[in-house]
Amino acid sequence: MSKSLKVLFVASEAVPLVKTGGLADVCNALPRALRELGHDVRVALPCYGLIPVEHRGQQEHMCVADVSGKRVYGALRTAVLPDTDIPVYLVEHNDYFDRPGLYGENGDDYPDNLERFSFFNLALLHGVAQTGWMPDLLHCHDWHAALIPVYLRTLGRDNPDWSSVPSLFTIHNLAYQGSFDVWQLPETGLDGVVQAYELLLHRNNLNLLKGAIRCATRLNTVSPRYAQEVQTPEYGHGLERELRARSNDLRGILNGVDYSFWHPAEDAFIPANYSLDDLSGKAVCKKALQKRVGLPPRDIPLFAMVTRMDWQKGLDLMDRALPILLENDVQFIILGTGDSMLEKAFLNRAREYPDKMRAMTEFDDGLSHLIEAGADFFVMPSYFEPSGLSQLYSLAYGTVPIVRNTGGLADSVEAVAPNQAEDDVGTGIVFEAPTVAALVQALDKAIQLYRSPDRLAAVRKTGMSRDFSWARSANKYVELYKETLVQP
Repeated sequence: MSKSLKVLFVASEAVPLVKTGGLADVCNALPRALRELGHDVRVALPCYGLIPVEHRGQQEHMCVADVSGKRVYGALRTAVLPDTDIPVYLVEHNDYFDRPGLYGENGDDYPDNLERFSFFNLALLHGVAQTGWMPDLLHCHDWHAALIPVYLRTLGRDNPDWSSVPSLFTIHNLAYQGSFDVWQLPETGLDGVVQAYELLLHRNNLNLLKGAIRCATRLNTVSPRYAQEVQTPEYGHGLERELRARSNDLRGILNGVDYSFWHPAEDAFIPANYSLDDLSGKAVCKKALQKRVGLPPRDIPLFAMVTRMDWQKGLDLMDRALPILLENDVQFIILGTGDSMLEKAFLNRAREYPDKMRAMTEFDDGLSHLIEAGADFFVMPSYFEPSGLSQLYSLAYGTVPIVRNTGGLADSVEAVAPNQAEDDVGTGIVFEAPTVAALVQALDKAIQLYRSPDRLAAVRKTGMSRDFSWARSANKYVELYKETLVQP
């Protein structure tokens, strides 16, 4: 085996400690996969009050940070990621982190988020340096950890503990940039740094992602296609020029699937397990799903979505396509929470089609597994999708994904073309334009595929044979870490 690397993940959430989205899944699964490869990986998070007391470990060191023109004291706790041997560093400060939410409440961000996460970043650097363990590399995730590369480039330049430690910055979703009013610069502790405005100022605001893009040793996104897309005006959210300037240092690595949790042969949430060699349990799951949501148990195409209710997901397209889709003898199920307007739109559609559609605006992990197992087709008409996980789950469960050709969807789903030979059947239905007409055409292709049982079975089995394990992705990250370590 090659030399073991010491890597510190810096993020704002990780399952099972705290979670609001897919970032939390990545910051559990990827460290575990890297650990399996023999690397010394540790995870750093804020010590939120939402983390169960039994998982907060012990206070080990005092840590300090100069933010908002004052010296703020906290503590560094050491714990272990539950059900693993992965060490976790928790930065504790009750005023900042012992709150009902991670980033805000009732749909509003906390007004001191910049100060909170500036403290987390700075105090972490101070605290880790006291532990006796120092990473070879810092792997920072999204805007909550975006100031780490900036601090390394500026305040850490003359710090013997950190002056030679490189950073990799991962962009999970460029739409969330950490943008704040320019007058808040003192909250970062960088108000005495001459180049602070040059590094952070973007469109008359402080932009933490811009700072990380400027300062990180290497950059990556969570799929190869998204790494190309973010360099264009259509997907760059105003930072495309900054990303093009770093194109030689920008990579894309597709997220993986935790098959220990998402696999139909072992899934405890579904009534009948099944596998690539025996798909009979999928029909049992379909009937169980129909019964669970109150739809007639019929042998007709069953379309589904499990999604965050967000405009990014192309849900307005789906809403407008539904009256056309439901003219056919089909069923449709959607599960998800988020934007209240979108939630209401799908609840209203379900009332219009009580015998064909169900909408559940809630979080239900068990039901999401049953939907993946019981549905025939899984719809993802996203305007953009940095990586996407649901299409990977669908492939594993033999549920044919219907996706727009963007981001990680494009990198993971192979288009089923008309009259393809059986040994090259593809894995899903792919459409190009973000329009209702293109989506409706894709949905119609799915109905036609359902009417060809042998071909449908071939597509399902081809998808189930694909490997999107985290082990595959972890090996690519190791190569990127090595590149980062040798880059001047």
